Order: sequence, then C-alpha cells, then structure tokens
Amino acid sequence: MAEQMSDDDERQQSPPSDLDFTSNKARTCIVTGSVSGHTEFQSLYPDQVLENVLENVLHFLTSRRDRNSASLVCKSWYRVEALTRSELFIGNCYAVSPARATARFTRVRALHLKGRPRFADFNLMPPDWGAHFNPWVLAFAKACPWLEKVYLKRMSVTDDDLATLAESFLGFKELVLVCCDGFGTSGLAIFISKCRQLKVLDLIESEVSDDETDWISCFPEGESHLESLIFDCVECPINFEALERLVARSPSLKKLRLNRYVSIGQLYRLMVQAPQLTHLGTGSFSPSEVAGQGDQEPDYVTTFAACKSLVCLSGFREIIPDYLPAIYPICANLTSLNFSYANITAEQLKPIISNCHKLQVFWVLDSICDEGLKAVAATCKELRELRVFPVDAREDSDGPVSEVGFQAISEGCRKLQSILYFCQRMTNAAVIAMSRNCPDLVVFRLCIMGRHRPDHVTGEPMDDGFGAIVMNCKKLTRLAVSGLLTDKAFDYIGRYGKLVRTLSVAFAGDSDMALKYVLEGCPQLQKLEIRDSPFGDAALCSGLHHYYNMRFLWMSSCRLTHQGCQQIARAMPRLVVEVIRSADEEEVYDRVQTLYMYRSLEGPRNDAPKFVTIL
Repeated sequence: MAEQMSDDDERQQSPPSDLDFTSNKARTCIVTGSVSGHTEFQSLYPDQVLENVLENVLHFLTSRRDRNSASLVCKSWYRVEALTRSELFIGNCYAVSPARATARFTRVRALHLKGRPRFADFNLMPPDWGAHFNPWVLAFAKACPWLEKVYLKRMSVTDDDLATLAESFLGFKELVLVCCDGFGTSGLAIFISKCRQLKVLDLIESEVSDDETDWISCFPEGESHLESLIFDCVECPINFEALERLVARSPSLKKLRLNRYVSIGQLYRLMVQAPQLTHLGTGSFSPSEVAGQGDQEPDYVTTFAACKSLVCLSGFREIIPDYLPAIYPICANLTSLNFSYANITAEQLKPIISNCHKLQVFWVLDSICDEGLKAVAATCKELRELRVFPVDAREDSDGPVSEVGFQAISEGCRKLQSILYFCQRMTNAAVIAMSRNCPDLVVFRLCIMGRHRPDHVTGEPMDDGFGAIVMNCKKLTRLAVSGLLTDKAFDYIGRYGKLVRTLSVAFAGDSDMALKYVLEGCPQLQKLEIRDSPFGDAALCSGLHHYYNMRFLWMSSCRLTHQGCQQIARAMPRLVVEVIRSADEEEVYDRVQTLYMYRSLEGPRNDAPKFVTIL
C-alpha cells in the first residue's frame, strides 16, 4: 500500500510531460466554448506552434553540448530547451546558484553536480573548503519535487541532507555519491528507510563515518526495486544476514560491489542468490577469520560459472591468490576487470588474463611488472582503457613497471583510447611508439614518479615523447604530463593540442613561456591543473583572453603573487579568484600558495572559510 501511495503521489506532483506526442490538430488548436454551445477551434500563434514542434524535436536531443547550442539560437529556443531538459549537469557547484538553476530548469528529474576540484583528492586543498550540497537539496525540494536521480562528485553531504533528499522527493530512485564526505551510516539508514522506490545506491570512493548504525537492514521490506548497490568504500562491518535477505528479494539487482568486511564465503552465499549479476565487486576475496578449520570450502568455481551474465569484476580488497582460480570460468565474458587493490604477481595474472579476449577496461597494480603487461598485450586486443597504479607511490621507490611494459601495450593493444600509467622510468622512444601505435587515444596520463626525471636511457628531457602524443593522437582531449620537461614540450602542446580540454601539469617547465604556449594555443582548454611549476604572474596574465571560456584554473606551489592574482580579478569581474592557504597558515601578502579560479554567474560565494581569500 505504501508503494502504491508513493506512485500516486509521484504522479500527482509530476510536471506535465513535454515529451508526449499528440495529433497536429490538438497541438495547434485551442478548444473553446461559444454562446450557442457549439465547439470552436482557435488557432495558436505561429510562435506557439513552433514551440510545440520544438518540444517534440528536443526530446531526441540528449547531448548536453547540443542542448546548450540549441538554447543559444534565440529566446524561444532558450525557453523551450529549458522546459524540456530533464537532466541537469553542473560541473562546478559555485558556477551558478541553486535558485537560478531551479528557476530556469523547472522540470528536471536528474541532477549531476560536481564540487571540489580534482587536486583535492591529493590533499592539496584544506578540509572544509566548501562544496556543500545543502543549499542545492533545499532549493530542489521546493522547485522540483519530482526529482528522481542525484549524482554528486566531491561534495560535502550531511546526514540531514540525506534525510531531506528522502523526505522531499517521493519518487526518488537513484543516488550516486563519488568522492563525497560529511555523512555516516546513520544518515544512510534514514535515507534508505524512506526511499521505497530506490533503484540505485552507489557509494564510490566516498568517506562514510561509522555511526554504529545497521543501515543495511533499513531497506523497506517486500520485493526490492534495487538494480545497483555499491558500498565497497564503506570502512565498517555490515549486517550480512540483512544483506543476504536484501539480495534475495532484489530480482532486478545487476550491480553489487561489496566492502572488505565481506568474506569469500559470504560472497558465495550472495552469488547463489543473485546469478543474474552483471557487475560484481568481490569484497575481501579471502576467508573470514572466524571460519572453522574443518569447514568444507564451498564450490566457488561452479558458483562463478553459474553467473553467465557477469561482465564486470572488481574488489579483491584483501585477496588471497589461492582463490583466484575461482574466477577462471567467467574470464572469457569479462569486458572490465579491476585488480587495483589486488597485489598479485605476473604468474598469478597470466592464467586469468590469457582468457580475457573481450576485455576493454583493465585496472591493475604495478606488482604484475612488465612481464604481466606483456601478457595483457598478447591477449587483450579489444582493450580500450588501461590504468596501472603503484603499490609504492614514494618518489624514490623502485618501480616494477617501465617503458618495456608500456611499449608492449602500445604494440599489442592498438585500439587503446585511454591510459593512466604510473612508473619510475620511461623513454621518449616508448612514448613515441605509443603515439604511433595507438592514434585513437583520447586520454593520455603518464605519471613518472619522482621529480624532473629525464629519459632514463638518453638522459634527455621527455619533450619529444609528449610532443609526439599531441601530434599523432588527433582525438586527444585529456593530457597529464610529468618527468623532465622544458618549455619545448608546452610549445608542442600549444601547437598541436587543439582538442585538449583537460591538462594536468606537475614539476614541469622552464619559464612563463611554457604556460603562455598552452593558454594561447589550446582553444578548447576547459580545466587546467598545475602544481610545483615555475610559472608566475606573467604566465597567469597571458590567459586573460581565455579564462571566461574555462571551467577552472588551479595553480599550487608556483610563483604567483597577490598582486598578479589581483590584476586578474580586476580585469575579469565575472571570474571568481580564490587564494587558498593552509588552515593553520598565516596570510602572507607577497606569496600565493594556491590559486583557484573559476567562472560564475553569481560572483563570489558566501560560504568561504577563513583560509580562503576571494579577490
């Protein structure tokens, strides 16, 4: 009965649909009554007819960029596009106010909202900087009670926000929190208990405080609508019996990612209940400490083999490699495999990867060494995305992967479109080979750990390697550079990186000219992240012509002064210029530790903490 009432309430509060198709006569005429009682038809104005047609046409326009372009045609298109937009993406929560967003887009059902910049993930931004979800959830609660989906990234979300979300939107279905913080298990419990139609709850790399609340058992009784449940980042034990019951009554569940407190024996019990899973995060992939010595091991191989729809596998949080043969039966069907928490060797990887002929996405630790990457290159001909993370991220560590594995990937995986590669040693020759062998690269992020490291064979800067990437990879939109780089590398980027939208720079460049090359040569640049590089006020001022077209600029530990930043603030009043220092650091007028600039329709925000100065 409660579910039926929720459905009814949702229908009553839903806006009239702009996407339904009706006859031309109904769309272009108004029915009125006459004195004689006969029905009369009154034609609409031509502009009204056009808007009615536009509503139906824009229904087929799903790309955000296409919709943005359509809204700029004229006032009529601007108005109709806003009325028909059901999904709203805001890349910076301070670029527009919640009030302005809800006033324009009145029929939004899905909200995608991003907060802190990416460098916050590397402890380069003090805690409590901002990006609060509270004003957004309050505004949408008043203006858009039919909201169904919320996707948040790097936002601060409180338990009260989660309660408001559940109480204000009776038909709420999907919540995805990526790299968020500020909430705990008690907030999850309240949210879950009140969302009877919940289909998706994804907690991804978020910080969830342990309030010693049994949140799993708060899902409403009866058949569940759950399609996706991800909680691998929750660092506290869960009520497994409640989870098992939930999985058993969730026939639509396709994605399930477990935290490290779920043992492989418990994983077995869940898989028996849900053979329909397509995405699985295995939890610890090791036995429980309380398992009896004489207990007979379940048949894990048969259980995995029964999950014939499984295409995406991750987890392995506290892996015991002896259990890896259990996944052999599903390797042939996998399109995505995430071993980024599994400290395994090349010999342990080979029997798995040799059967992964359909694999398109592979994340792994560098513990597999160059030999493991060669095995990947020999088998995974359909690979589109590769990420290789370090087991030991210290600058002076001996990295087990190098240009050898890197070049093997480029020669074996010619369809590669995205790569993130951490290593200690690299050569220009290997990077040039990658640019020639994988011309479809869209994302290229090479992180040579250790500062200012040259080509370890020739001793030369890495300029030619990165130059080849921007010259030969014509589709490149995201680039991260590292190693010993002179201004020459940035000259290459400015001349050939015409589609680059995101650029990350660390410990690179000789002078202000490097940044000037980029700002004057990359017309599509949206996000620029720079740390520990010798760029000063002159370099900053060289981008005055472009900053209004960018989402943000981040510069930390460079050579900026307050005077140079103030000059930008005066010249560009619609740009918010934030100078950030450590929370315990005294303000030093002649030195800027961190600069964060972004465009905004609202001007400076009103929730800046004391360690943030807005110029």
